[in-house]
Amino acid sequence: MTAEEHNKYLGYAHIAYAVFHSVMGVFMSFLMLAMVGTLPDTGRGNPPPSGFFVLIGLFVLLFTVAWSIPSMIAAYALLKKKRWAKVAGVVAGVFAATQMPVGTAVCVYTFWFLFGEKGKQLYEQPAHELPPAPPADWASVNQQPEQMSRSPLAPPDWR
Repeated sequence: MTAEEHNKYLGYAHIAYAVFHSVMGVFMSFLMLAMVGTLPDTGRGNPPPSGFFVLIGLFVLLFTVAWSIPSMIAAYALLKKKRWAKVAGVVAGVFAATQMPVGTAVCVYTFWFLFGEKGKQLYEQPAHELPPAPPADWASVNQQPEQMSRSPLAPPDWR
């Protein structure tokens, strides 16, 4: 496969990971809220604090969705071939590495491509050349005879 094809598939892999991770977060939040809603009464008159469990469910939902944002950014950068796509891909790969097994597979593919020869070929362009260094003897550069200095013209009299 060519570097462009790997780049495209890597972008799609990050999109798939982000969607899968977000959907699993939504599923886990709803599952947790459903379990909290069916908690039996303890019989002592103190039901479990359902508001606390709702807050935890919302936190889990927001955390899982936020955890997939780097992959969405990396997917956009990779598919649009932005200059910063390699950096975004590495950051998203690190975030994805913590989620076994799908995220780890996306991380391995990301690192394999971006740090491999094809990724370097696609994203590491030669640096711009700097201008030549100045000569060691600046006095020899300005050997032109001094031009006769003219007095500046006087501004017009507007009175």
